[in-house]
Amino acid sequence: MGKLTYDSTLTIDFDDRVLAHLQMVIGAKLRRNEAFYFSWKDDTAIGDGRSTLWMHPTIPIYFKFAGGKQPSINRRWVDALMMTANSPSGLQLVPEPASNGEGEFDG
Repeated sequence: MGKLTYDSTLTIDFDDRVLAHLQMVIGAKLRRNEAFYFSWKDDTAIGDGRSTLWMHPTIPIYFKFAGGKQPSINRRWVDALMMTANSPSGLQLVPEPASNGEGEFDG
């Protein structure tokens, strides 16, 4: 399990593969100086609810991966995540679509 730390006060656990895809999308939005919401479904261990962050370019964010190898990136998933990130409701953690092998690359 990797960790996303936001504003040095909040740490959220995500699978390394999920975290790698989130890093690409969040990084792209913040590089363009775009603020946005990021929402996900909480794990049942912490109440099975839903959480949302306001992502802003001036707030520090840290990605810590548990494994030493960069997961391969599914371009279709990055596109699906980016589509939600560009919507009024913001980035939603959607399930990974099946990869057809095209557009997949190692980080």
